Amino acid sequence: MVYAVRMMMAGLREQKKERTRQRISEVALRLFDERGYEAVTVNEIAEAAGVAKVTLFNYFPTKDCLVLDAVKDDTAAVVAGREEGQTPLDALRAHFRGMSRQDDGEMDVEGMLTRVRVISASPALLAGVHQTHMGQRYELAAALSEAMPGLGLAAQLMAGQITATITTLQEVFFHRLSTGVPLEEAARPLADEVELAFDLLEHGFSSLEGHKS
Repeated sequence: MVYAVRMMMAGLREQKKERTRQRISEVALRLFDERGYEAVTVNEIAEAAGVAKVTLFNYFPTKDCLVLDAVKDDTAAVVAGREEGQTPLDALRAHFRGMSRQDDGEMDVEGMLTRVRVISASPALLAGVHQTHMGQRYELAAALSEAMPGLGLAAQLMAGQITATITTLQEVFFHRLSTGVPLEEAARPLADEVELAFDLLEHGFSSLEGHKS
């Protein structure tokens, strides 16, 4: 009984933390969208979100984390946590296949488009996205090297191709949304696009024969 109560209380605390994090993120994006990333201070965000500055930094260590945390794809963790006997590429395919088929109701379209607008309007954030992708590429290369010892340069080349492929899939999806395509319609081709992308990664141009219409 005591254990169950403790678990329930721990779950409630985690829910409260997640709500606080979400509120801070939403307030920050709204202010950035209205006035520009550079013009808004962390103090203003904390005040508008109703939290202390130290609380904000507990959730987002730097100002750019308020925007960039949501654009990270931890592909290295997917590779490291793959199932027994599963190849790194199969694990990544399964991960993004699952994401492409998630319930449309889970997607915050306005939030995504706002984030894209904020990033596109800020040279500092655009540089931050590039740096984030570069860091993820290095982490993925390390995970691939650990999963398949002896790869050497091939691990870095594979990581570069995978990262570029995932970024392209995201850009194509966001472009459809930004041009006014309804979410359901924009998401419909995602599953096939993921399969095409990973077929190309796995088999190269020879895989295009099976995707011709």
